[in-house]
Amino acid sequence: MNQTSSFNSRYIIGISFISALGGYLFGFDFAVISGALPFLRVQFALDAWWEGFLTGSLALGCIVGCLIAGRLADRYGRKPGLMTAAIIFAISSIGVALAQTLTWFVAMRFAAGIGVGMASMLCPMYIAEISPAAVRGRNVAINQLTVVIGILVTNLVNYFLADKGVDAWRWMFGLGVVPSAIFLIGVTWLPESPRWLIKAGKVDQAKKVLNKIGSQLFVQQTFKAIEQSMVGAEKQSYKAVFEKSVRPAVIVGITLAVFQQFCGINVVFNYTSTIFESVGANLNRQLFETVAIGVVNLVFTLIAMWQVDKLGRRPLMLGGALGLSVVYIILAFLLQNHSSAGLVSIFVLLAISMYSMSLAPVTWVLISEIFPNKIRGLASSIAIVSLWGAYFILVFTFPILAKKLGAYGPFYLYAGICFLGFLFIKSKVKETKGQTLEELEQHLAGH
Repeated sequence: MNQTSSFNSRYIIGISFISALGGYLFGFDFAVISGALPFLRVQFALDAWWEGFLTGSLALGCIVGCLIAGRLADRYGRKPGLMTAAIIFAISSIGVALAQTLTWFVAMRFAAGIGVGMASMLCPMYIAEISPAAVRGRNVAINQLTVVIGILVTNLVNYFLADKGVDAWRWMFGLGVVPSAIFLIGVTWLPESPRWLIKAGKVDQAKKVLNKIGSQLFVQQTFKAIEQSMVGAEKQSYKAVFEKSVRPAVIVGITLAVFQQFCGINVVFNYTSTIFESVGANLNRQLFETVAIGVVNLVFTLIAMWQVDKLGRRPLMLGGALGLSVVYIILAFLLQNHSSAGLVSIFVLLAISMYSMSLAPVTWVLISEIFPNKIRGLASSIAIVSLWGAYFILVFTFPILAKKLGAYGPFYLYAGICFLGFLFIKSKVKETKGQTLEELEQHLAGH
């Protein structure tokens, strides 16, 4: 189906960017901990166990957020879900900033996770559902771009706030209320997903939205394809997600989601200060490295967005998994031998560049694409719950492993996981670029 010349690109990119502001908040909450940890260790006298739990508590909230979002999105629509996520973000940002006790801090960080979890599921799903096939990969990757911008801006703000005294961390968290408010205002302008409107029987509204997105021919083709894929979609339970016909897609989605976390890169994002402290870098250098990571992350995410609909999903994923495996072995060796911070920095940034060009954006693109229309909400929530569960395990175990094995030890483990991930992608992941969501569904049915 050639749709390239028949849709309103400016409108589609506009609504993609607004909904992807949820990704910015995700990036903020994800990165803010890296700059705040050196202060929090002192404020709350953290041991390795509590450091891991405090960092990972966001992920536990994310799991709850995903489970709520799947149900909410299928019952009330994608838009109310996005608005709820924005409100939760705003309240939790203020709550964390005002925390006086460790229990309150963790509770508010958990609440922030609910917002992150909802946004991490709904933003890519919404963008995939309003984007024509030819540009869907790039548009869903906009969500990853805003995540990355959120990480970079947050790292910069942390860097400049770091010398503002012992309460600098309160400002780091409290400033999250600004992007939350912008996101909430933006979402009020978004149209509801046409796929959800058709599913809810609101056919005229769906046609209005599709008319804004593309030409009459595009509207007819898309409408017909969506209606056909909705046959039997009335009531779906989690049992439907594990039916034999869709199981291959669900297994691939869950495995990719878990692999995106177990590949270990988020240890580098969340524990930059711990890694560089182990080779003797001071606090200023540690925070400077978080900014460098943010810049490299942004540059290579842009390259991925440019290539995801050209090169395709599969080559990017294969290159990223294998490349990370090699870089981790070198990085572990350098940390083990207490090499200079400069040399360690080169390989840390190399690992970030490989991840941000492959596993980071492409995993989200694939999760938003590979599930059939009628179970997309539920299946996406299961895959993304798996992702956040894996993230919790990763960031919770790192301080404990680093204490027992040294900061270098876990990287040998992550290298092995990346190689296994490479083998899985090679044997199980099929290319999805340039096909409509409905065409992918038909291919899956014939799997």
